[in-house]
Amino acid sequence: MGATDDDFVDRVRGEWARAYPAADMSPVEVIGRISRIGAQALARLDDMLAPSGVTRAEFDVLGALARSGRPLRASEVTAVTMVSGAATTKHADRLVAQGLVRRRPYERDGRVVLLELTDAGRTLVDEQFPRRLELDRQLLAGLDEGDRETLSALLRRISAVADR
Repeated sequence: MGATDDDFVDRVRGEWARAYPAADMSPVEVIGRISRIGAQALARLDDMLAPSGVTRAEFDVLGALARSGRPLRASEVTAVTMVSGAATTKHADRLVAQGLVRRRPYERDGRVVLLELTDAGRTLVDEQFPRRLELDRQLLAGLDEGDRETLSALLRRISAVADR
C-alpha cells in the first residue's frame, strides 16, 4: 500500500510497529478499522437523532419496542438492547416523559409493567429508522453486493468469537 493510500489505521499501525518492531500488528488492521468505523457510524447516528430529542440509547429502546410488535417487559427490553436494567428504566422514564412510550400493567401479574410505543413513538421510529438505514448504506457505498455478503460473513465469524 502506498503512502497516498494509507488511512488513519495504517498510520497508527506503523507507529506501533516502530515502537514494538517484534510484535505482529496485523490485528490492528481489522480491529482498528472495525472500532473506527463503529465510532464514526455511532457519531453520525447521534447527529441524525439530535433534532428528534432522543439519544441513540433511547432510540434503541424505541426500536426494540417497534420490532417486537407487542408491549415488552423492561427486562425484555434490557435483553435486546444490551444495557443494564437501571439504564433501561432511565431511558423508559425519559421516553414516557416525552410521550413516546407508555407504561401499562401486565394483565397476568399486576406487579409487572409493560412498555409500549405511543403513536408519537411509532411515528418517530417510522421517520428515523429509514434515515438510519441510509447512513449505513452511505458507509457501504463503495462495496458491491458480493463484497457486502463476504464482509458480513467474515464479521459474523469475528462476532461469534467475541460472543464466546
